[in-house]
Amino acid sequence: MAVTQKNYSELVKKDVFTAKGMFCGKVSDIDLDMEKFRIKSMVIDTDKGSFLSGLVGDKRGVVVPFQMVQAIGDVVIIKHVTPTSAEEAEPIKRSV
Repeated sequence: MAVTQKNYSELVKKDVFTAKGMFCGKVSDIDLDMEKFRIKSMVIDTDKGSFLSGLVGDKRGVVVPFQMVQAIGDVVIIKHVTPTSAEEAEPIKRSV
């Protein structure tokens, strides 16, 4: 996506959802490749209780590579991500 000032101002503050419809937050900033005038990544402010905040804790300003963006329209759609199996695994209980 080539970037202009108008594109930037329209993109910031858009709602971000995963491809499965889970709300992630809002676009707060974008990282640009100034040589090619293209977007490298987006910074998403996660809302407390949103799908993305559940994955990263209560961190704000999550950087998402632009390759994960599937569509930009009234909202931004990113690829749906799931936790790795190591993150989902229950802690091992050891008997003494």
